[in-house]
Amino acid sequence: MAGLAVLRRMGRSDLTVHGFRSTFRDWCAEATDYPNHVAEMALAHVIENRTEAAYRRCELMAKRRALMHDWSVFCNTVPSGGAVVPIRSAA
Repeated sequence: MAGLAVLRRMGRSDLTVHGFRSTFRDWCAEATDYPNHVAEMALAHVIENRTEAAYRRCELMAKRRALMHDWSVFCNTVPSGGAVVPIRSAA
């Protein structure tokens, strides 16, 4: 898994890829108006309902791009209370 390899190279054995994905999904649900299916596609989740999967053939790239832009803004914004620090690379 590529994400796990990145965390290992960063020396962050205290973090998990699932934790990042879960945080993203919670943020989508609680802080945005993006439809559930856009968030699920951004996470590359497979549509389990065969009928729905048969009819949903698009990639929703424009909507996913907008979602990821908003996620980037969220991750790089320092809250007014200062209790949460955005994640930034050392480089």
